Amino acid sequence: MTFTITPVAGRLGAEVRHISLSDPLDDATFSALYQALLQYKVLFLRNQHLNDEQHEAFSRRFGPQVPHPTVDSDRQTSAILNLDSRESRASSWHTDVTFVVDYPKVSILRGEVIPPFGGDTVWANTASAYQDLPQPLQHLADTLWARHTNVYDYVPSKNVDATLNQRRRESFVSAVYETEHPLVHVHPETGERNLLLGHFVRQIQGVSPQDSALLFQLFQQRITSLNNTVRWRWQQGDVVIWDNRATQHIAVDDYGDAARIVRRTTVAGDIPVSVDGRHSRAILPTPTTRSPQNEQEKQRRPATAGATL
Repeated sequence: MTFTITPVAGRLGAEVRHISLSDPLDDATFSALYQALLQYKVLFLRNQHLNDEQHEAFSRRFGPQVPHPTVDSDRQTSAILNLDSRESRASSWHTDVTFVVDYPKVSILRGEVIPPFGGDTVWANTASAYQDLPQPLQHLADTLWARHTNVYDYVPSKNVDATLNQRRRESFVSAVYETEHPLVHVHPETGERNLLLGHFVRQIQGVSPQDSALLFQLFQQRITSLNNTVRWRWQQGDVVIWDNRATQHIAVDDYGDAARIVRRTTVAGDIPVSVDGRHSRAILPTPTTRSPQNEQEKQRRPATAGATL
């Protein structure tokens, strides 16, 4: 291992230095990087300046890439999602694509156009949020399930082009997905228990809408508590990697009408498992619905991501 790791905040996040993601990483280096990801949950790397081909090649080291289920990926690449602030802004707390039963395990984002001020991204640790709960609330959370959907309450930013935003929104809900996830899932590699919530949650199952809203607020606020987060000030060429099974994130919408473009890949995940061993369930479009994969990804053999903690 030749790189160095410096923690950025107490609960999660570390900056990785002295490594170039545009160069092929040997197995030992990649394994060490993956172990760091499992430990710190979010890794920040400055001055990488990847192109699309390099971005995808690195992403595949973690496993098969998956495109967004409804929003078209970039035409020139297989699974890179272009996120342009003129079209939409992810300015609410979420875990990526939890409305799909096997939502991504890892997301990799690179900064292409960064505003002169603002536009930070903040991540929260869903494992420490669970660990900090009083035992009675842990027991309650262990028993709850929630329905996630891509049709959710969404308030667009006033700085987003209305026409472009409408097109993006129509694309996002062009197919309706619903999935039931446990409120607490067991991380398949670390064994940690993580709260699984975010803005794709429509309803806590088995309670009234009013009680659902109260329960959602109770547990969601534990996740997004300021002392449970890490904040990153982007620079052009940065790459951020996060464990999507153990985090939520939000893009701070505080940069006015300045341009902000980031590009993301996501890596195929597993179906979450509750503390009592039950698996998440797809509801819509069908009970057998899984994340889409490009044909060329299906033909690739998934890479081994290294030993677990």
